[in-house]
Amino acid sequence: MSRRPNNTDEVVLTAYHVSNKSAAAGSGARGNPRSRKSGQYTMNHGNVNPSLGRVAINRSGSQDSLDDLSLDDYWKEVEDIKKNTDCSREQQDVVKEPDEGELEEEWLKEAGLSNLFGECAMDSQESIAFLSTLTRTQSAAVQKRIDTFSQTLRKKNKQHQIPDVRDVFKQPEASKEKDQNVNGFQSLEARDKRKDDQSEYAAAGLLSNNEEGKKHMEDIVPETDINLEISFAEQASNLKEFPNVKSEKEDDSLLPNFRLPQDKTGTTKIGDLAPQDMKTVTSLALIELTALYDILCTELKLQRAAKIKVKESGVFRVPLSALLEQDQRRLPGTKVPLIMLKLISHIEKGGLDTEGVLRIPGASARIKVLCQELDAKFYDGTFNWDTVKQHDAASLLKFFIRELPLPLLTVEYLKAFHSVQHLPTKKHRLQALNLLIILLPDVHRDALKALLEFLQRVVDHREHNKMTLKNVAMIMAPNLFSVHNSQLKTVDQGAVASAARTASVMLFMIKYQKLLWTIPKFIVGQVRRQNVVNQKKLTKEKAMKKLLKRMAYDREKSEKSISENEVPQGFIRVQAPQFSKVSMAVQLTEDLKAGDILARFLNKESGGMSRNLKKEEVCLYEIGGNIGERCLEENTYMKDLSQLNPSAEWVIKSKPSV
Repeated sequence: MSRRPNNTDEVVLTAYHVSNKSAAAGSGARGNPRSRKSGQYTMNHGNVNPSLGRVAINRSGSQDSLDDLSLDDYWKEVEDIKKNTDCSREQQDVVKEPDEGELEEEWLKEAGLSNLFGECAMDSQESIAFLSTLTRTQSAAVQKRIDTFSQTLRKKNKQHQIPDVRDVFKQPEASKEKDQNVNGFQSLEARDKRKDDQSEYAAAGLLSNNEEGKKHMEDIVPETDINLEISFAEQASNLKEFPNVKSEKEDDSLLPNFRLPQDKTGTTKIGDLAPQDMKTVTSLALIELTALYDILCTELKLQRAAKIKVKESGVFRVPLSALLEQDQRRLPGTKVPLIMLKLISHIEKGGLDTEGVLRIPGASARIKVLCQELDAKFYDGTFNWDTVKQHDAASLLKFFIRELPLPLLTVEYLKAFHSVQHLPTKKHRLQALNLLIILLPDVHRDALKALLEFLQRVVDHREHNKMTLKNVAMIMAPNLFSVHNSQLKTVDQGAVASAARTASVMLFMIKYQKLLWTIPKFIVGQVRRQNVVNQKKLTKEKAMKKLLKRMAYDREKSEKSISENEVPQGFIRVQAPQFSKVSMAVQLTEDLKAGDILARFLNKESGGMSRNLKKEEVCLYEIGGNIGERCLEENTYMKDLSQLNPSAEWVIKSKPSV
């Protein structure tokens, strides 16, 4: 069968680029990877809030954590990559240098705050609602970028004067005094004089106005606990109040087993929220990540993608978005490219007990031929998978990831992932990775999740395949963090340091992947507050529409139906459109969980439906009120959640396709 032509097209991507200080910051990371030199990393913009000060952090060129972690597997993988790289293939620069001011402008757009500048600044009521829910450190991060953008714009065009956002959103003096959470914009100098919201910090045990509050955070919250209720940047800011707190002596051979404290209102995972709420989560995650890096005096390295030509046919060197689009035409609901799933499946079919399952490469000539045949025959269904050995499939999977024209971790955030290892503690790194995972586009995030889950399954068989967590991290790091192999051409001290950092980040992503797909509770809380503020603008219109709809609905209901829908106090009504019993009044008790409600409906349906639904296929949803839509985990305590969102409706329906 003839091979399909490689059609090309131009794709324009927008994001933002590392600041012009990145080179200076990056040079500080070069040198002997085993040396231990202390130093500080600067931020992209302006000076640090003087009241917050700077953190003196001991860091090394690579990381202490990699001192005992041999890089042999890493460099062996690099050599294998070079053997399988087509040097004749034209390399394209996927990174574009930004014009002056574009960095801050793109940041504001990504954060959902583009209407803070320009002609529409005076009418940006939606942004006011958004800003009103920000924490102190988040507000400072936004303010800094707006100030920098405004200054840059005035320098470029002195005749074009834009309104100062601090004047646009200036609050009355009485409102400023009342608002202890710094909701909205004020000057940084004024914000420095304000006291922290003690009620917020009391929840973290971080009050500074008494002797007990001066204890170290580690003395109050065990190191293995991850606090998702308070902003990560706020937690980092408070650590500066304790002069005796020192940065951790890092050693990845002693990785803690981080855990999430039980949340009675339920843990929210990526994919549990409605698209509109998830869009708000993404904006908040970017602001929070920026604030965290600002507080830790670490440069946040973000880039901007250039316009490049990409293939639109075949399976290799095709963007994930293009692959998924053609896969979904064949199999609706697909979230991960079919070629990637097939390669993983083929590796597992051969057994994960095979020694060196990811380490031993396939023959270079055979891999090249298999790539060409898969490009031509995969979608025709004529490719003979019996000819693919297990080690060939592993090499093809790594080739697929490595040769993506737009990296799996994206052009925009690739260096940000890399810079995670500059953060002072394991907990800070985990927090930053959590926010970065949230920021990834859906297709990249879903593909990364499938890959990490597969790698964990490989590690689970380490007693037989001799592939430990460190081995797997070393082998996969150069495939995820090298853009078109440009970072693999030379090996110097800087490359050694980079290898150590990327391998450690890879190790973190594999080990803590279950935590990384969790949306922090403080961000979900901000989404709820924003929804409440936005709803107030349409209260009158909604009230009238709801009244008219209720009147029409009531006229169509019989007396029996009306009596069935009356819900006594202390009860909630659960709707289940897919079930024969479409609704049920459920009494709220202290120990009632979402899983209990599902079990009640499923038990009643066991003999009344033509198709038996499994518990894993359905979910109880929280809909409306202060949230768009949220899929509840089974351990959610319904009484606590109903108190948090008393106006919500409760509906049982199928889970999103996985």
